[in-house]
Amino acid sequence: MNSGNPVRPELGDLVVGVDGSPSAHTAAHWAAEEAHRRGRSLRLVHAADIDRRAFWSDAETMEAVRRAGHDLLTRTTGSIHARHPDLPVTRELSRLEPVAGLRDSAGAGGTIVVGSRGLGGFSALLLGSVGLGVAARAEVPLIVVRGESERPEAGSVTAAVHDETDLDWLLLAAAEADARKAALRMVSVWNVLTHVGSVATMVDDLDGIARRRVREVKSLADRVRELYPQLIVAHHVETGTSTPGILIDASSRTDLLVMGRSRRRFGVGPSLGRVAHTLIHHAHCPVEVVPSGYVSRGEGP
Repeated sequence: MNSGNPVRPELGDLVVGVDGSPSAHTAAHWAAEEAHRRGRSLRLVHAADIDRRAFWSDAETMEAVRRAGHDLLTRTTGSIHARHPDLPVTRELSRLEPVAGLRDSAGAGGTIVVGSRGLGGFSALLLGSVGLGVAARAEVPLIVVRGESERPEAGSVTAAVHDETDLDWLLLAAAEADARKAALRMVSVWNVLTHVGSVATMVDDLDGIARRRVREVKSLADRVRELYPQLIVAHHVETGTSTPGILIDASSRTDLLVMGRSRRRFGVGPSLGRVAHTLIHHAHCPVEVVPSGYVSRGEGP
C-alpha cells in the first residue's frame, strides 16, 4: 500500500492486441471506447513473431506475413475511425512474439487490452501459454474483454478487494469508475475455509477475523471517498465458500471487474492466482488485473 499520501491515478493509453479473430475485433472496439472515455490514445499491435519465424521461413513467406499484418492493422483502424473519427490511433506491426510485443508496446504506463479468444499468436487466448503469459507477466494493468459486447451498461465498476494493502490498485478502479461516471462497488469475500487449517480455529476467532475484514474494507472505502468525493462508493463483505463463484456472480451486474494480482510467495517466475485465473476464463464482463506494486502517474485531488 502507498505509505505516503495517495493521489488519484492517471489512466494511461490503451494498447490492444489484434490478430484477425472476432474476439480481438471486439476487444479493439472496446479499447477504443475506453480510450475515448479516458481522453487517451489507442495503439493497435499485431505481434507477428517475425524474428522467430525468420529462422525457418523464406523471404517470400515473411513478406506475406508482413503484408497481411499491415492489412489487418489498416482495416481495424478504419473500423475504429468509423465510430470514433477523432480518436488518436496508431498501429504497430511488432517483430516480437505476442507476450513480449504487447509488454514492449505498453511500456511503463499503458494499459494492455486483449480478447478472450484468438487466432495465430493469440491462439486460445487465456486458455494456453501465450494468453496466460500476458496475464501473468504484464507489468501494467491488463484488461481481458469478456461478456456480451452489446450488454446494457450497469453503471458500476466492481473492485474485488481483500484488505488495506489493496489501496493502490483500488484507486485505479476508482479512476475507472470516475471516467465512466459510474459507481464503485467494493466487494470483499470472507471465505471461512481459508481460516480453517490443521489447528482448529475457535468460533470467536472467526468472528473477530470477520469484524476486522469489515473494518478494513470500510477504511478503504473512506480513503477512496477522500480522493473522489463525488464518486458513489458502496462496500460490503460477502461470506461464502467459493471466492471465484461469488465474484463471477458479481460480474454479471457490473461493467468492469478490477482486481489486484499478488506476487508469488513460493517458487520462481510469474504466476496468476486461482481467483484471477478463474475470472478471466468465466466472468460475465471485462476483467482488469493490476499487478502488485504497479504505480501509475497520479494527480492531486
